Amino acid sequence: MTLYTQIQKEKLIQNGLPENTDQDHAPVVKWFTPDANATWLVSEIVDEETAFGLCDMGHGFPELGYINLEDITSYVSRFANKIERDITFEGKYPMSVYCEAARCISAITENHELLKQAEKKLKERELKL
Repeated sequence: MTLYTQIQKEKLIQNGLPENTDQDHAPVVKWFTPDANATWLVSEIVDEETAFGLCDMGHGFPELGYINLEDITSYVSRFANKIERDITFEGKYPMSVYCEAARCISAITENHELLKQAEKKLKERELKL
């Protein structure tokens, strides 16, 4: 399976353009390991070797950062599984909302209620500023 469709790749590249990098993009694609509990929500491709997104290696410490695409494409688990793309994933919130929800529960989530709570919390913070 490919890491992204052509349409997703085009959106990832567009999001990664210098004039768009200051925006809070929704994740375009979700990758996961079928046997190692790792998840990535990716919002942009910065260059041919680097993507950007929210990474959760399954240890309770999700991080926003850069992803080496060669590491992702060359990964093979001890059970011979590769990283897969979640074909049902649809990023419905900006990355900041997924990050806030992940901070609250120490894992990436797609739970609608948790994401709505995170969105509300972020909006309340903005109003205080």
